[in-house]
Amino acid sequence: MNRTDQRHNAPAHHWYRERDCSLHDFLAVLKAQPEDSNPRFAADVREHVPVYDCRELRSDLENVSRRADLQAEWANVLNRGAGVLVLKRVYTDTAPVDEATKVFESIIREEHEAGAAAADHFAKAGANDRIWNAQEKLCLRAPSVFARYYASAALLAIAEAWLGPHFQVTSQVNVVRPGGQAQQAHRDYHLGFQTVAEAERYPPHVHTMSPFLTLQGAIAHSDMPVESGPTKLLPFSQRYAEGYLAWRRQDFRDYFETHYVQLPLEKGDALFFNPALFHAAGSNKTTSVQRMANLLQISSAYGRAMETVNRATMCEVLYPVLLECLTASSMTQAEVDAAVASCAEGYPFPTNLDRDPPLGGLAPESQQSLFSRALTESWTVDRFHAAIREQAARRDAWPVGASETDMRE
Repeated sequence: MNRTDQRHNAPAHHWYRERDCSLHDFLAVLKAQPEDSNPRFAADVREHVPVYDCRELRSDLENVSRRADLQAEWANVLNRGAGVLVLKRVYTDTAPVDEATKVFESIIREEHEAGAAAADHFAKAGANDRIWNAQEKLCLRAPSVFARYYASAALLAIAEAWLGPHFQVTSQVNVVRPGGQAQQAHRDYHLGFQTVAEAERYPPHVHTMSPFLTLQGAIAHSDMPVESGPTKLLPFSQRYAEGYLAWRRQDFRDYFETHYVQLPLEKGDALFFNPALFHAAGSNKTTSVQRMANLLQISSAYGRAMETVNRATMCEVLYPVLLECLTASSMTQAEVDAAVASCAEGYPFPTNLDRDPPLGGLAPESQQSLFSRALTESWTVDRFHAAIREQAARRDAWPVGASETDMRE
């Protein structure tokens, strides 16, 4: 029997557990509602997904009142509607897309020649290519291309519709060549990049909050017929509260694989979705389509701390103290853990994924995990100092003016 909160005579709010996820409950939230079928500004609705034509929206985006109404509709679609929408013809002139594609292709060639192999979070290595931090690399290599590429009123409007102002754009280019295999169904950053055990540590209200910190998008750099494997989507799946714990379960993945939808895209189109939506890149079953997308990960301004703190130096100073306390048994392990948590950075992001990739998992090792591992293994102070500095160097962005190849030499 569930415990109840006597003040409100309502069930106490339990923490989510993977074992408690219910496919029956999941199916209940996937049912479309009448209000989902007729968005005011959409040109079409395909497989429950609203499709907007940016050519038709130009005047709406230029009018303050209608722009606000359009943004409210987009936010509702992403939050309580299908969870995904398509913006057709973000680039009516696709020249900026073609110019950016040339830059991205040159980066891929150079990174291959340098021996780099950018891992994919949710797909096996193979025919896929990925460029980490494509945002900075494009800007530094071709600032005029960058300017034309991101000079889009529609991109600005959709980002502000979900996140408000002062957002931060990052991107990773993904190329799935003929024969490239699909990803597994998943949810995205933040909680989607945590292990089950780690995600279970977060209270339910954080599961609710996580999708509002990020907007996921993909700009098509090539035509993407369905057989080329555009993103597989499960409309309305973002509504399932426990979904960050459910997506790895086989019963949920089996349902996804038999009920997902795919929408073809044309070069210059964009797809945006709630990061809590169950989704996965599809397999490229063609013999000739080089499916390229620039994956936009746009972050809320409210995901950052107020002060800049040099935690690496703090760790260096604190480590010998805690090591001595453990050796002398003057502090319990729980007390040491609490001190480490207040000193070291516990979150592995943001980082430089070229040098600090998520090999063997969804995320690199955090500073806090490194600190705790060193204490457990009783590293010398010198060894820990070297390791914490090396980790900090890996996480740094490329120095201004340096290329990725330069930094690997």
